[in-house]
Amino acid sequence: MSLTATLTVDELRRLLPEARNLAISRYEQPNLGAVNFVLRGLLDTGATSTLRPDAQAKALGEWLRARETKVPDPF
Repeated sequence: MSLTATLTVDELRRLLPEARNLAISRYEQPNLGAVNFVLRGLLDTGATSTLRPDAQAKALGEWLRARETKVPDPF
């Protein structure tokens, strides 16, 4: 099993329950060995219109980095 197979939309929803009702798109970045997620609606209609205390969602990224997930043995 690869790391990109582990990091699914369902796993992101588990790690970030506040995103469970949002549309999430996942894009693989094979040249980087990475995936990119886009959470539509997290910032309402944009950073300047959201009422979230973290208007740029920077803290959300740090929150996600602090979460734990199962990682395949080779990693």
